[in-house]
Amino acid sequence: MLGLRDALSVLDKSSPYAVSTESDLTNSELNEVKNHLYIETEIEKAFADKISQLENDEILFLCGSSGDGKSELLTRYYEKYRERIDFHLDATHSFEPQSTAIDTLNNLFLAQKESNRPLVVGINIGMLGNFAEEGASNHDDIKEAIKIFLNKKITDQTCHYFMDFEAFPKFDLISDSHTSKFIQQLLSKLTEQSDNNPFYVLYKRESVIKENILCANYQLLSMVQVQNMIIDLLLKSRLVKDQFITARALLDFVHYLLTGPRYLFDNLFHENDNELGSKVFMFDPCSFRKKNLDLFILQWNLELLPADFYKYSKDLEEIGIKCKDEIVDQYSFVRLFYVMKNQEFSNNYHFNYKSDFEDCLIDEYAKIWCLHSRFDGDKDEKSELKEFYKSTVLAAINKYANRNSSNLSKDEFFVSSHNGWDLTVELELSVNYKKISDSHNQKIGSFLAYIKVEDKTLSPIPISINLLNLMYRIVHGYRPNKHDKNTVVLLDDIVDQIKEVANTSNTLYLHTGSSKIKIKEIDFDDIEVSGVSE
Repeated sequence: MLGLRDALSVLDKSSPYAVSTESDLTNSELNEVKNHLYIETEIEKAFADKISQLENDEILFLCGSSGDGKSELLTRYYEKYRERIDFHLDATHSFEPQSTAIDTLNNLFLAQKESNRPLVVGINIGMLGNFAEEGASNHDDIKEAIKIFLNKKITDQTCHYFMDFEAFPKFDLISDSHTSKFIQQLLSKLTEQSDNNPFYVLYKRESVIKENILCANYQLLSMVQVQNMIIDLLLKSRLVKDQFITARALLDFVHYLLTGPRYLFDNLFHENDNELGSKVFMFDPCSFRKKNLDLFILQWNLELLPADFYKYSKDLEEIGIKCKDEIVDQYSFVRLFYVMKNQEFSNNYHFNYKSDFEDCLIDEYAKIWCLHSRFDGDKDEKSELKEFYKSTVLAAINKYANRNSSNLSKDEFFVSSHNGWDLTVELELSVNYKKISDSHNQKIGSFLAYIKVEDKTLSPIPISINLLNLMYRIVHGYRPNKHDKNTVVLLDDIVDQIKEVANTSNTLYLHTGSSKIKIKEIDFDDIEVSGVSE
């Protein structure tokens, strides 16, 4: 008899159900369980529309990274269109030992040209680039189309079309908030309390028969605010750790949360071989140093917890979380408080620690990202951008550039130091709003800032959440060190560009102690020097 753990195995990356092929047995019991989780994504809607219009001699490339769902999508449409369209589900490998993947593609495209039938190819971005460089010369038309797509992101070309999973991100940043429709729908389908949900039916049967960690984890995951917290953590791993979310990795991550050796809140922050889990565990709330949390840990160790906690822990046992279990300790409760910080439960004892987990950085980033992505010159939005650049971006650049000469005025920039004298230049930094309005960057990993020094616009600055956080900290007096090297390199590049403009200035200042000397080039052989007393 199929059990809940058996049913959840379809989520496991090592499961034969993790990758779909044309030969899948659609009538198997586990396939029916897997099909319950089916969600029509935005890329599938676009793919369905494009494939329905595909004509003879045209090629549609469905491209992305490993595990993002190419095979799943192609398999779903294979049965419907195979009579008139040829499919190649995986262009990563060769089917013949003596041939390479490039050879396989060469033969595939040759057969397509001879048959004059439409072709749909599932392919990784890396392999797409490899074929553009190494493919046979008789496929130069295809190679050129690939290069145009990779370099210019032009998706619709004559006879060649490209659909990239990266163009359909898993997260949406909306004003000062964020959401993930795909992940939310997945978790809802998995936990919805309906007799049409095979996972819920199995959970109900097993929770009545026996208490176990798996059932407790399933009930925790059924809580909407717990789901939202998991989505927040996944977004954080995407923005802070640059971790892309593929469908296969996400399903495997959820599988571990539910079936791992501990309760969900500990599994969430336990390092494992899942590519998402290996990033999420870095945000373990036990690393927070807060007075309230430290006091709770001390009270636990001294067994002096308040009566409210014991009422709370008793109600936790009602949903299968045994507070006296050997796998539960004071740090487990810190993680539980974090995961449930917005979830109503029992006497809401965990709300006592809610403020200790506040992190406004993602919401701030979402707000600024949205301002850039939708800016069209609107007066109110321009006012918001102006304040952000003035108080954060320009202020941080100025402070960082002048970190070795901190007594300069806001319009002065440190250039170099010579025998105890600091060489500086007065420059006007401003924002190029026209460039921002013309930019159509939709990748959530960063937004592009456009800075002008005098009349020269610098190269666009990709501001990630890490760089934004560093800028906030610099404005408040933080001095970057070796631990910030991956982010500081962007600031160094900005300062180098500013110095290039500074080198063209006809007016320089020399500082030492309280003395300031102004040096101005009047013409080619005439220099004016004046002392400025401070």
